[in-house]
Amino acid sequence: MTPKAKKIDKNLEIFDDVRVDNYYWLNNRENPEVISYLNAENDYIKSELKHTEKFQEDLFEEMKSRIKKDDESVPYKKNGYFYITKFKKGNEYPIYIRRKENIDAKDDVMFDVNIMAKDFSYYQLGGISISTNNNIAAYGVDTVSRRIYTIRFKNLETGNLYEDVIEGTTGGCTWANDNKTVFYTRKDEQTLRSFKIFKHVLGTDSADDIEIYHEEDDTFNTFVYKTKSKKFLVIGSSHSISSEYRILDANTPNGEFKIFEEREKNHEYSFGHFNDEFYIHTNLHAQNFRLMKTSEDKTEKENWTEFIAHREDVMLEGLEIFKNYFVLEERENGLNRIRIQTWDGKVDYYLPFDEEAYSAGVGSNPEFDSEVLRYGYNSLTTPSSVIEFNMRTKEQKTLKEQEVLGDFNKDNYSSERVWATANDGTKVPVTMVYKKGMKKDGKSPLLLYAYGSYGHTIDPYFSTIRLSLLDRGFTYAIAHIRGGQYLGRKWYEDGKMLKKKNTFTDFINVAEFLVEQNYTSPEHLYAMGGSAGGLLMGAVVNMKPEIFNGVISAVPFVDVVTTMLDDSIPLTTGEYDEWGNPNEKEYYDYMKSYSPYDNVEAKEYPNMLITTGLHDSQVQYWEPAKWLAKLRELKTDNNKLIMHTNMDTGHGGASGRFEPLKEVALEYAFLFDLEGINK
Repeated sequence: MTPKAKKIDKNLEIFDDVRVDNYYWLNNRENPEVISYLNAENDYIKSELKHTEKFQEDLFEEMKSRIKKDDESVPYKKNGYFYITKFKKGNEYPIYIRRKENIDAKDDVMFDVNIMAKDFSYYQLGGISISTNNNIAAYGVDTVSRRIYTIRFKNLETGNLYEDVIEGTTGGCTWANDNKTVFYTRKDEQTLRSFKIFKHVLGTDSADDIEIYHEEDDTFNTFVYKTKSKKFLVIGSSHSISSEYRILDANTPNGEFKIFEEREKNHEYSFGHFNDEFYIHTNLHAQNFRLMKTSEDKTEKENWTEFIAHREDVMLEGLEIFKNYFVLEERENGLNRIRIQTWDGKVDYYLPFDEEAYSAGVGSNPEFDSEVLRYGYNSLTTPSSVIEFNMRTKEQKTLKEQEVLGDFNKDNYSSERVWATANDGTKVPVTMVYKKGMKKDGKSPLLLYAYGSYGHTIDPYFSTIRLSLLDRGFTYAIAHIRGGQYLGRKWYEDGKMLKKKNTFTDFINVAEFLVEQNYTSPEHLYAMGGSAGGLLMGAVVNMKPEIFNGVISAVPFVDVVTTMLDDSIPLTTGEYDEWGNPNEKEYYDYMKSYSPYDNVEAKEYPNMLITTGLHDSQVQYWEPAKWLAKLRELKTDNNKLIMHTNMDTGHGGASGRFEPLKEVALEYAFLFDLEGINK
């Protein structure tokens, strides 16, 4: 029987505009009726997809079978030790080990997460931080999936835990050079904003920890780290269009932090430290960022001098510093580039990449005194590789390529990049992958994915999981729509705030283009997005429902106006520079015009699968639950409308190595069922 949420009128009024929210009552996870409703929806999706249960199990085993069970990461060297993450057959969680930097050293297990997690339905270990003398590890644990961590400390020589326990944190902490003082970030209990930095001395009661910094602007988050040079502790404050940093000599943890450069609206900066100078990555008078430098004792911007100039067609994304070289991460025409230079400027070249669409980026390089750069590379058809490149000799070797078990052969797949035309004439890039032999006859199923917010770029990447789609005839496409940063900073600026609708129309225009070019047809076209990408899904099914046969909307941010008006909800105030502040009428009206929940109508919608987590701290479960209830009330079709709520997890879904694959198997089974594929 189809669940039906009861209706209780709730008037929401601002600017003399009244919105009636019949399902506002779902905003209370302590209400037994709410839990009952969510459980009823879980029972309903189970009944609706019951005929696919065996197929879901087969898909899970199939995806799992491609993953090497006994596996380990490439060791990276830091401060005299090699650090490695291992997985063993039959285990869900990693084992973190290290060994001393000599050929005969044995592996020392720092953390076996399988043992630590055995009594929990959800377990996440993060933020491992090793003291400067290598003897103590700080680490954070989240057992609820709300991304609130408890920090503990372990003596790596004896294996014993310290009595120190610090609750309500982001999980990570930063050691001063005295090996006993750590700095960490607390979260506000209600909003979950990272808002205070505290100092803790090992062996003392955390109740006595000293507050070092309070970020009082509720649109900012704060964090703490140490420079690669190990000389400075850094407290950062940032939101989407502004940043500010404070620095302190790491040898004097009881000293006062000094402001590096005061915050200013629309000015973002970060920095690295080398040889008594700071190198500043900044968008000061430079939309695509440039690199400046200054001396340690003159950090204010009036002292900055240009090191790498701004370029209109190239975005400067990052900097890695070595003793004799520095490495720039750039993006041109959507593609990653890695540029290597010597400090004297006599050597300057780019790493060569041959594929039409790929993803490449600098990896873990914690040591200054090295001429070897470690970077990662993959594409839609090429498994992920970890590569070491000698910056002096230009010799490189692949330390590890992701092993795909089974009969995988990358030559069986093709990828391409094409360009769709948006409503305003803008060319929107699309990368796609499919099994060779795919016919452009309009009959092939295609899954179109996008995100399109926060300047977050979805680069074309390899996925063993995706092979289960491709091998059954699906094409997988990524729409690099505005709101991301694929084509530089302007690409992001043109898809946020009062230009947010460009994100949605770009996606629709890409979908129309793929149909026009006979890659697929509306009967075989599917869309998927999560979180802010779930907002995208909600917007496009309101605007152009007829072009999609099915949509997967994961942890979707769909009740935009109500959420952004409630500054008690986690993370809301920090979002004003992404979506606008609806307490201002211009932004309220614009937001309301696209907010998926506010624009559900009595019309036909495509088949839809919605997913959420009861403990989600980023997009609260009630947003998708309310959206589902309103869709079910108003839609005029008989298409599937189903929702799965994971009652044990939050925004990131299940923990562990393989458990998340069950959620993917559910999503894929939904798609395959609509295509009549059952094996």
